[in-house]
Amino acid sequence: MDKIKIAAVVGPTASGKTRLAVELARLHNGEIVSADSMQIYKYMDIGTAKPTEEERKEIPHHLMDFLEPDRKFSVADYVKAASETITDIHSRGKLPIIAGGTGLYVDSLIQNIQFGEETRDEALREQLAETGEKQGGEALLAILREFDPELANTLHPNNIGRIIRGIEVYKTTGKTMTQRQKESRSVPSPYDCLYIGLTCKDRQILYDRIDRRVDRMIEDGLLKETEALIQMGFSDTAIQAIGYKEMFGFLYHTCTMDEAVAHLKQQTRRYAKRQLTWFRKNPEIHWIETDDGCFERILKQTEKIMEFIVNK
Repeated sequence: MDKIKIAAVVGPTASGKTRLAVELARLHNGEIVSADSMQIYKYMDIGTAKPTEEERKEIPHHLMDFLEPDRKFSVADYVKAASETITDIHSRGKLPIIAGGTGLYVDSLIQNIQFGEETRDEALREQLAETGEKQGGEALLAILREFDPELANTLHPNNIGRIIRGIEVYKTTGKTMTQRQKESRSVPSPYDCLYIGLTCKDRQILYDRIDRRVDRMIEDGLLKETEALIQMGFSDTAIQAIGYKEMFGFLYHTCTMDEAVAHLKQQTRRYAKRQLTWFRKNPEIHWIETDDGCFERILKQTEKIMEFIVNK
């Protein structure tokens, strides 16, 4: 069976993914499938840097702005929804373009990761969380290492949630997370994907762009958007997202506005660094440096790479 040709525009926040994806969709009769774990939620527009109304009217954007903020949406949910969306776009003779910076979403989708039935043991999770609070992440890692040393060796002691999940999976299924991950890759991917990655050779240039983006978010009303989410009862979701949780600090009088903005810039830079670390592990990504900010040059370079997928 012929694989579905798709393109994926990935990279750190503020690298220009949205603009490039929109232009590629214009040029190649494409539609965009978002791969952003926070842009899926309604009412969270400024803090998640959603595309403008004009961009979304001109080019169809999927899996964006469709879920109430109090609804859970797992990576398994994303893969199922995105796969169905890609099939629909392809059936209409259009090019599916994945765009976003949530690496787990991108990789799970394109690698066709198979997710087994979710199993949870709330009592066990509470017990393990209590152990983590009293004895620290190292104690939990020691438990995990007894039956899944491969996973344990990849986790930092501070990554309590992931450690607990690894223990929970084994205790409830009898299979380690490592084993389940290997089994999840048993079905070949139905996609022929061309990855375009945006980055900056000079990391400070990216950080400066992040700082300017944060300043624009503040000017556009990030604080009011955060207040509205609280009033609607969606603070539990919002506080998990970079941008909103820093505004919470100001609203609940634990810091000044200047301190909140400075913290937001710092946290966003750290997030961008984590995104780059994630995507750098993928040898299939064609990286384009955007230091000079010349969109015409970036697009021309992208188009040369796109010839491989459009014309083959």
